[in-house]
Amino acid sequence: MTNRNTFIWKALQVVAWIIFVGLCIEAGALVVNFVMSIFNPSIVKHLYEKLDLSEVYKQSTFIYFGMYSFVISIALMKSILFYHVIHLMQKMDIQNPFNEFVSKKISTISYYTFGIGLVSFIAKTMCTHFANQGFRVEPLGKFWLDSGAFIVMSAVIYIIALIFKKGIELQHENDLTV
Repeated sequence: MTNRNTFIWKALQVVAWIIFVGLCIEAGALVVNFVMSIFNPSIVKHLYEKLDLSEVYKQSTFIYFGMYSFVISIALMKSILFYHVIHLMQKMDIQNPFNEFVSKKISTISYYTFGIGLVSFIAKTMCTHFANQGFRVEPLGKFWLDSGAFIVMSAVIYIIALIFKKGIELQHENDLTV
């Protein structure tokens, strides 16, 4: 691998770590918001994202807990997704990328990506339904704007996983014929 490619690979690893840390901080901040909104709702306006759903809490605690669960689960799934990306990047051998570990890890990444898209789509649909019923859930919209993008991205990643799987099969056949 050339020096330029090595530099780009290292830079991508650094970017993946930065995104992972940012997503972990976001997930943690959302959990803190949730806990603080239950025990001390008056300080929510000073916390992360100023995610104040106190009106929803007053109208229906079930909807409040459900919508916050969607927000937190999506944030946690994004963190886990980037954990798998980092793990893949650290263990992947660029000189010989077609191996079982890489294939399984790419498949896992596609499943998490699809899960994020699916949960986001369900949350977006429910949020629209609750908004039509008079609940003030507009602040939550920014958490699942990209549901369709995650679903499409999961399909692309899954196709890449299939290509890697086929590459491994061809490599094994090639090793047997030599």
